[in-house]
Amino acid sequence: MDASRPDLEPAPTVRALLRQPSGFLPVAMSAGALAMVLWFVTVHGVVHQPDEGAQAHLWQILVGAQLPVIAFFALRWLPTATRPALVVLGVQVAAAALLAFAPLWALGGL
Repeated sequence: MDASRPDLEPAPTVRALLRQPSGFLPVAMSAGALAMVLWFVTVHGVVHQPDEGAQAHLWQILVGAQLPVIAFFALRWLPTATRPALVVLGVQVAAAALLAFAPLWALGGL
């Protein structure tokens, strides 16, 4: 902290940003969606249905709802805490990528 500028606060850490709802919600949503896919495949197996079920719609909502939360996080924290915010954004993007590719890899699609 600069002694000549008492109005400046220290930049938040990665841990502090991950404790913010906009920091951990996308990761939690990815984990929840992935857990839901794994649970469905474990219970029902790989079922080819003519119509998408409720699980597929819920998965799509969880994936789509991450984008505005990630955008809000980036707009809120990148200007004030660039490095920690980039680390958290990396974690969020990695979680979303894992969510997108893990089911394909597990089911032999990749």
